[in-house]
Amino acid sequence: MKNRLRILTVGGDMRQLYCARRLARECDTSVTGFDKEYLTASEFSDAEGRYDCIILPVPPLNDDGNIPAPCGSGDISPDEIKKHLAEGAVIFAGHVGEKLRETFSGTEIVDYLEREELSLKNAIPTAEGAVQIALEELPVTLSGLSVLIVGMGRIGTALSTILKGFGADVTAAVRNEKGAAKARLAGIKSVYTDNLPTDYGLVFNTAPELVFNRELLGKFSDSTLFIDLASKPGGIDFESASELGIRAIWALGLPGKTAPVTAGEIIAETVMAVLDERRMADE
Repeated sequence: MKNRLRILTVGGDMRQLYCARRLARECDTSVTGFDKEYLTASEFSDAEGRYDCIILPVPPLNDDGNIPAPCGSGDISPDEIKKHLAEGAVIFAGHVGEKLRETFSGTEIVDYLEREELSLKNAIPTAEGAVQIALEELPVTLSGLSVLIVGMGRIGTALSTILKGFGADVTAAVRNEKGAAKARLAGIKSVYTDNLPTDYGLVFNTAPELVFNRELLGKFSDSTLFIDLASKPGGIDFESASELGIRAIWALGLPGKTAPVTAGEIIAETVMAVLDERRMADE
């Protein structure tokens, strides 16, 4: 099956290209939405004919309803991609919404960001990218700095490990005893989110809901740096932070920005895992 499988990666940032390069080791792979300057000579064939699998980026559609292609000469109309769908084809994309499902009605769509293995693998590049931002933005060292991490999920746990390596004084903000237990296992302190201290030089938020409202932000020093890693709607009132003179950065899509090779290969591995599962189910 792998020798016959035809895959088309469409648009997106550099992680899509690295995803295609990884898939090309095992499949007949084409790309569209990348200018020639990003490709080596004859690296991929142009989109031609129909494909068993089409991989869309994160996000798969922009506000105009087109597929974003920041590395290409222009965004791509979904109608152009529909022409390349083979019978029984599957579409892979990240952050799949109703708009995408309506656009490709009748075609199976898999959200690769919802796969557990991708989430686990993405935690490391996300955490490393967040620490990179902190190193660039802070006027002090991480060593000895009092740091708060909101949430002890995959990313929060990865952050705690990296920050401890820098010698930071790390505390996790948690909602319950389960979170506190995770903090203990990670070798860091914990506090409950309903009674947060505010004497931190650096705060990472991983909770995808409002945690830092105007009232709470007003209790922090204006020298505190906030980095929000949560998907929309995020966990920080950015408008209030700006008005209060507090630095707050919403760091979305870090794997694709700071580690596109790793991020692309993670997507490719996830796609292949899903396709292998489908193959085995058919046998």
